[in-house]
Amino acid sequence: MEKAVKSQIGVSSRLSVAPMMDWTDRHCRYFHRLMSQHTLLYTEMVTAPAIIHGDRDRLLGFHAAEQPVALQLGGSDPAQLALAARIGADYGYAEINLNCGCPSDRVQSGSFGAVLMETPKLVAECVAAMINAVDIPVTVKCRIGVDDQDPSVILPDFLAQVSAAGVDRFSVHARKAWLQGLSPKENRDIPPLDYDLVMEMKGLFPHLHLSVNGGIESLDAAESFLERGLDGVMIGRAAYHTPALVLLDADRRIFGAGTSRSAEEVVHLMLPYIADHLAQGGRLGQITRHMMGLFQGRPGARGWRRHLSENVHADGAGPDVVMAAMDHVTRLAA
Repeated sequence: MEKAVKSQIGVSSRLSVAPMMDWTDRHCRYFHRLMSQHTLLYTEMVTAPAIIHGDRDRLLGFHAAEQPVALQLGGSDPAQLALAARIGADYGYAEINLNCGCPSDRVQSGSFGAVLMETPKLVAECVAAMINAVDIPVTVKCRIGVDDQDPSVILPDFLAQVSAAGVDRFSVHARKAWLQGLSPKENRDIPPLDYDLVMEMKGLFPHLHLSVNGGIESLDAAESFLERGLDGVMIGRAAYHTPALVLLDADRRIFGAGTSRSAEEVVHLMLPYIADHLAQGGRLGQITRHMMGLFQGRPGARGWRRHLSENVHADGAGPDVVMAAMDHVTRLAA
């Protein structure tokens, strides 16, 4: 059973949508899944203590249609991470991922995220405990280094120590994280990308499944990395802001399977999900905020965004608001 899960999710990780705080919630993931059946999706990072002590259904609940979906954990205590991983596995996630890349002050104060690049031995202890606790894959998302570390030295040492503890799949954000002096937003743009170093790691660790992350904006770029020998590509902001351009043709181009849907078809498929969410007391804007970029680059995209922004918060706003917003696009396409 474990081998089958690893094999299935290993294939899905040829392309993945990065875990992004405040963005990749359950509504976003359902929306993305309608565009690609095979791309691996990730939750926002959830801290191990929050899962252990908090509202688990709110933090971990997801729709079965989102699969394959991975839970990303934040933490640095092996026992807490093992317990949180087991809880996540019991909820049905297909993978547990440890965050070793987030540079936010809140994460640093908790001694996890990117600061863990400084303590690969501790990361190895954490993942070993998680692996012992679950029967699903445990993976790591990391940076190439932090602050004044030399990535060409620290990254191979990090991969060696953590893989020796049992992790065989890593997603590497090809930028350093500067824990002092740069904001989390600046850390996504200012440190230079070093894709060549990630390629070198594949040469040093041919047995590991390595995905590259950072600054990748298109399927063309994703295909290029795969052709160069990397095992996977993780796309973040581009998949969120221009989802149709990244995901609608992903199954055919990256996975060689399935047929592409149109953005209009995706909107129609979202309507029952929206109606169900509203019937349970949810708000329309909780879903449509993730759909703003669906028609990016197409005539009427601005009208689509504006109509949603101006109408989703009105009393009784429902699927009809979404259809009226799409009229701005379909009228110009006729």
